[in-house]
Amino acid sequence: MTKKTAASDVTPTGLSRRTLLGAAAAVTGALAARDARAAAPSAAPGAFALEEATVADLRAGLESGKHTARGLTEAYLARIRALDRTGDLPLCSVIELNPDALTLADALDAERKAKGARGPLHGIPVLLKDNIATADKMQTTAGSLALVGAVPPRDAFIVERLRAAGAVILGKTNLSEWANFRSTHSTSGWSARGGLCRNPYALDRTPSGSSSGSGAATAANFCAVSVGTETDGSIVSPASACALVGLKPTVGLVSRAGIIPISSTQDTAGPMTRTVADAAALLSVLAGEDPRDAATAAGKGRAHPDYTKFLDPKGLAGARIGVPRERFFGYHPATDAVVERALELMKAQGAVLVDPVTLPNMAKLDEPELEVMLYEFKAGLEAWFAQLGEGAPVRTLADLIAFNEKNREREMPYFGQELLLQAQKKGPLTDAAYKKALAACRRYSRAEGLDAVMNQHKLDALVAPTQAPAGPIDLVLGDHWLGSSSTPAAVSGYPTLTVPAGDVHGLPVGVSFIGRAWSEPVLLKLAFAYEQASHARRKPAFLRTVDLRGA
Repeated sequence: MTKKTAASDVTPTGLSRRTLLGAAAAVTGALAARDARAAAPSAAPGAFALEEATVADLRAGLESGKHTARGLTEAYLARIRALDRTGDLPLCSVIELNPDALTLADALDAERKAKGARGPLHGIPVLLKDNIATADKMQTTAGSLALVGAVPPRDAFIVERLRAAGAVILGKTNLSEWANFRSTHSTSGWSARGGLCRNPYALDRTPSGSSSGSGAATAANFCAVSVGTETDGSIVSPASACALVGLKPTVGLVSRAGIIPISSTQDTAGPMTRTVADAAALLSVLAGEDPRDAATAAGKGRAHPDYTKFLDPKGLAGARIGVPRERFFGYHPATDAVVERALELMKAQGAVLVDPVTLPNMAKLDEPELEVMLYEFKAGLEAWFAQLGEGAPVRTLADLIAFNEKNREREMPYFGQELLLQAQKKGPLTDAAYKKALAACRRYSRAEGLDAVMNQHKLDALVAPTQAPAGPIDLVLGDHWLGSSSTPAAVSGYPTLTVPAGDVHGLPVGVSFIGRAWSEPVLLKLAFAYEQASHARRKPAFLRTVDLRGA
């Protein structure tokens, strides 16, 4: 006869409590082991002498003789080579290094010795998103194999300004291919040419798109500062995901000439940096009128030679801040909690919170915004192909679609090109459908959107969560988004600036300051005051996954 087990030791499944307790202990041990693995970096970053160094730090070191341009360039190149493509979960933030970087640095050192500094970034290494043209030995491909070997006729206007300011163009950063305007089910950070970019705070999380490489690389201290581009969220989203300051300027403040386009009414380049002061310093170089970009005519006389003069640690005192809760809060409680603390800090610094305010008509923007982008993408991209010359691998959007189909295994292993197919069906920018959509975008985002609420409440800025923490990388289903606040500024063409506000389980969360057209000085002042009071940025640890033991 079988020995009976005491009734108190029997569970409804028939297993003894001892067995279940043993199994529970095993699960607990496995979870603890998993969390321990999460806390271990995939590739140990190690000590780095230039970690979190600012533009001001590097400039002072160059002026004193502590640093040389070559020394800085060598240090950043060594860090990139040690960390960016190593480990089983590589960061893949840099798509290409400039083979002439050290030669350029040597020339700048010699020039400094002979003549002094050329400009405010003399000898400071900068990374550029790979949709920004450089007429040198590097490629400009938007991450696509279709443009490998296609040489742009000249540097982008902003690259010319960076060179004139003395910057060392260190290399190009990875990005969501075609700036994330290829598929409705894309995975941000992936390009056929650059592979899958990851988030340095948790390597199984998205760096967000489309300036993913610029965000990840700057957060990882692979450069002093970087340049990203945005059509809707592509600067502020990866900046938020990587605990950076990201500034999307007013359209027309920074020239788009020489940047592979999506939308002529929404595209802009902008700074991605670790501090607000660095964003101001970089914007001072990037901003300026350019006859090659008609949009900059509207900004004539509005670009400031030195945006750092607007930085004020007491800049929040007396500022009127609107809080648009409807649509921009409420999609993630932990994100809301971080931003509520940020709002309380702003209030403590003297800001007047107008809470809540209503930003009307935002739900009406989704359809016309996409319609405008589809039309403008086709027109702008084919104009880009035309200026590449007869040797360009593709000449039309139809050619690009055919190239992707022919190279499906390399170009479309995870997601397709639905947006390219939709854009291909669009006609010229004289179509009534395009004009109607553009008029709706302007009306709902400006006169009946941002301008209306700013005027009604006499606001200096709106403040909202930039987005939720970075989601898991998913190459099967694509990105998972809960919400963001980028669209009002994107569609209107007005500025927005995100700054680190805290984290959720170690994943960064940013808060966005959204302003009127040409209000970059105001946004920089407000964001700087908040940054100096909060000190919310922390450096990444290259964890394999989220450490759920953290807060």
